[in-house]
This record gives sequence, structure tokens and C-alpha cells, in this order.
Amino acid sequence: MPGIYRLTGTVKHYDWGGTSFIPSLLKTANTENKPFAEYWMGTHPLGVSVVETTEGRVKKLTEYVNELPYLFKILDVKDMLSIQVHPSKADAETEFARENKEGIPLDSPQRSYKDDNHKPELMVALGDFWLLHGFKPAKELEYILLNVLELRELLPVYNQSGYAGLYKYVMEMPQQEVDRILRPLVNNIVPVYQKGSADKMDEDFWAARAALTFSQGDHIDRGIFSVYFFNLVHLKKGEALFQDAGVPHAYLEGQNVEIMANSDNVLRGGLTTKYIDVKELLKHVKCGPTVPHILKGEETTPHVRVYKTPVRDFELSAVEVGQNDVAKAIATSTEIVIITEGRVRIGNAGIELQAGDPAAVLLAGTEYSVTGIDKKSTVFRASVPR
Repeated sequence: MPGIYRLTGTVKHYDWGGTSFIPSLLKTANTENKPFAEYWMGTHPLGVSVVETTEGRVKKLTEYVNELPYLFKILDVKDMLSIQVHPSKADAETEFARENKEGIPLDSPQRSYKDDNHKPELMVALGDFWLLHGFKPAKELEYILLNVLELRELLPVYNQSGYAGLYKYVMEMPQQEVDRILRPLVNNIVPVYQKGSADKMDEDFWAARAALTFSQGDHIDRGIFSVYFFNLVHLKKGEALFQDAGVPHAYLEGQNVEIMANSDNVLRGGLTTKYIDVKELLKHVKCGPTVPHILKGEETTPHVRVYKTPVRDFELSAVEVGQNDVAKAIATSTEIVIITEGRVRIGNAGIELQAGDPAAVLLAGTEYSVTGIDKKSTVFRASVPR
């Protein structure tokens, strides 16, 4: 039956997470100073949300809806995330079946495909956010290869073999060659970083941080090549970026709202302690110039901005209301909403939400409104496109 219920998600304590942002957002104590990396809302098997019924009971969201096509998250990125890509739907189906046939257990560290679904992602920055996204356009990449002296020997490889040849060359390069090329670079940039005089809009800043975080002993993480090859993007509050299958990317620092297809297929290529599968990454990565397309959202109805993407698995909207402003909607699918600032009233039932409260789930067919109580409130809404 249609309805509105309070919903509580699942916190993921990955080591790259911050210790204060998500606890503050959820009004949760963190006396042990644990990393609160992600807050999951949805029906993913590794984090099924729970619903508070009108009678005060608690039930799993899967008792109301078997499975959502999306997973809704809040992220706090303190340390850099891995260089990664996600497979297409067709490739995920093929590769998942192959690994099943090979008898690789689903929970094996050497398993690359955890399901048969794709994992396109959309993120909206909650403040200043930095990430790597796709390969630089040709002129920018050529400039890097020419002007970063330690990388200049790679310019002939790029000139002869293009993006794919260059990336394959450094990703399959023997570790001793990685160390030979990158050690002089790291020795030059790390002291500047440690003095606090490096600029976050400079690749050297993130390469130095990566070297200090991920290099093991005398060996340097080859993911540092990607820091120079990929677009370095700075998003401001409210700006968004969509990441489709095959687009290489890595989150560097900041907080965001993220929505994705309900999948756990990640192919990693560096800057991580998790399983790296270069062979599979190279099979699916899109090696070509990318111009980041920053989304600001389109106002579709009063007070509602939709961040439109080409996929049918999810849709993310920002509902921004001032005091006594009203945004009206009908949940055409199961929707999840979470408030990140201010205070609002949801629906005729008068469920009041403020930053720090649980989220809410609106079952398909529910007509509802979002009414602003404070001077400025922002609610993010996850749904499925009509």
C-alpha cells in the first residue's frame, strides 16, 4: 500500500572514510573515532535498510519491496579511493557467468565480478569535492607528458600507440620500471606536499598524497600514472558528475551524495589495498579523451532539480525549499529521501525531518509534498525515472 515511513540505512566503516561528517549528519556519536566512509540506503544484500512502521515496529525494507534497482549513499572521502572502472551490463553478464563456470567463490578476494549487473554512478558534491574522471583531452595529456620531465619518456609511446597503448604500457610495466620512472618524481613532489605548499588543482598534490598513502616499502604504486593521465576535477556544492561503464575514475577528497545501479562490480587498477585486476580493467576501460560534463540539475517542477542521466536504473533529484515553500510529487516508484540541511515536513502525515534524522521511504503510488520549515532546506530524492 502507498505510504511514507522512516528509514534507517547502514554505515560502512571503510578505512578511507572520515570520522566526523557522517556521524554529524546522522547525529551519531563516534567515541571510538571509527572511519564512517559510506551510509547505504536501499536493498543491497550487504546493507538492507530498515523501516519503522506506523505501529513503531522495525522491518527490513525488503518486506515492502523485493529489490530496488538502485543503491543510494552518502560518502565521506578522507583518503583517496582506488583507480577503477565498472563493466557494461552485457560485459557483466558475460564475465559473471565465466567466473561462475570457473568455480571462483563469490566471496573470494580474487573474484572480480560479484553480480551480473552494470554499475553506472551519479554523484552530487555536498561541498568542495575532488576526483579523477576519464582521460585528459589530447592536448592536455601531451602537455603533461612533455612538461613533467620524469614522464617525458612516455611521450613516444603515446605518439605511437595512443591512449590505449600508453595505458596498457604503464599498467603492465614491470614494477622495477614503475619504480625507476616514478621514484625521481616522488622525491621531488613529496617534500613540497609535506610543507603544505602544494595546490589541490595540481596533479603533483594528489600524486604525492598517493605515494605517501599507497606505496609499499621501496615500491611505488603505478596508480600514480593515472593521476597525471586522467582529468582532475573540482566540483562545488550542488554540482554533479555521471560516470558510465568503462570510464576510469577515482574519488580523491570530499563529501557527496551518490546513487548507482544496485551492483558491486568494481575493477581496480591501483591506489588501493584491495584486489587489483589489471587484465580485467584493461578489457573494459575506455581509453580515449574525456571532457567532464558537470551537471547542475534541471528544474522540472518548482523547487525540484533533477540530475538527468542516460540510464534507467535511477534518478536523483534535489528538493530545495525555503520556509513555507511547498514541492509536490507523486512517487511513481519506491523513493528514498534524506535531508542534508534544514528542516522539512514530508507528506500529509506530517513526518518531520531535519538533518540528523533517519531518511524516509515513499512507496510507489504515494502522493506527497515537501514543505520547508527552516529558511533553507535541501532534500535529496532517489527514484526510478518514469
